Amino acid sequence: MSQHTLPLPSHAALDALLQPQDRAFHPIEGLRRLRDAGLDQLPLPGHGATLLRWQMLAAIAAIDLSLLKLYEGHTDALAILAEIDGPGVPASSSWGVWCADMPDARVQLQQAADGRYVLDGRKAWCCGANGLSHALISCWNEHGQACLACVALSQPGVHVTDEGWHAVGMLACASVDVTFSGARAFPVGAPGAYLQRPGFWHGGAGIAAAWYGAACAVASHLHARAQHATPDPVRLAQLGQIDCALRAASALLREGAAEIDRHPQSDATALALRLRLTVEDAATQVLHLATRALGAGPLCRDARFARLVADLPVFLRQSHAERDQAMLGGIVAGAEEHPWAL
Repeated sequence: MSQHTLPLPSHAALDALLQPQDRAFHPIEGLRRLRDAGLDQLPLPGHGATLLRWQMLAAIAAIDLSLLKLYEGHTDALAILAEIDGPGVPASSSWGVWCADMPDARVQLQQAADGRYVLDGRKAWCCGANGLSHALISCWNEHGQACLACVALSQPGVHVTDEGWHAVGMLACASVDVTFSGARAFPVGAPGAYLQRPGFWHGGAGIAAAWYGAACAVASHLHARAQHATPDPVRLAQLGQIDCALRAASALLREGAAEIDRHPQSDATALALRLRLTVEDAATQVLHLATRALGAGPLCRDARFARLVADLPVFLRQSHAERDQAMLGGIVAGAEEHPWAL
């Protein structure tokens, strides 16, 4: 498929395909529907249509954030495999990217005497582990080097626990711990390639587009109330603040997508950090203002809105907050001249 031909479905079309209001809906089923409709074949970052890729992430996030978490992981895996010449993707497979490491939950990649590679250890934050067919996993080889491996999840030696996830927000993504015991795996790229490739920060920037889509969904409830209720100066002021925050974030996302497409091999660290921090601030402001303006009603009586505002704060914690601010500040401080001329 051409990198520019994927049509962006309307919100109504996505809603009809996914039907998240159906009590039987589950994010894994939603991912299957998107995959079967060909909507997982997103333009690769830096190939001229990065904005379209981000618009799709934002559109899914506006519908259901647990689904978005699985969808983003699946589409990120496809992009990673394309960028570092990974193995082929089996038909009807669904992928996760499990690359968060904790000191007490690390996975070792070792080569057995027969030449096969196997995984041993415990991996935390394995989103969708109960329903995916494959995963890309960060691991460590016998030389202490960071590596990436792909693993089929239905084989012996892979055990999905029910441990590690107690949050109410993002509950449906079931980001549990998985243990590996001699599970067959295949190295993807050279050691360090996953972190060193240009697309690492392209993917990190794309998360900001998902945060943005969810924030817009929260704001849309206030917009609908303002359209159909008696004019209220306080509520309109809150809506005005939200409009400024979201439009500023949107402009920066569009600028960032264009920059990635113009310079796909450039270091996108600062760009990604700036986008993530800006959109995180905007989403946090939207949550604060919209819930104050709308009151308890939708929080208690609108299941979809209540789930969204419970999910979004948890999802936003993929940001590293002040640590990311400090990292960006260090990059800015290293510039020869101030970078803010209009």
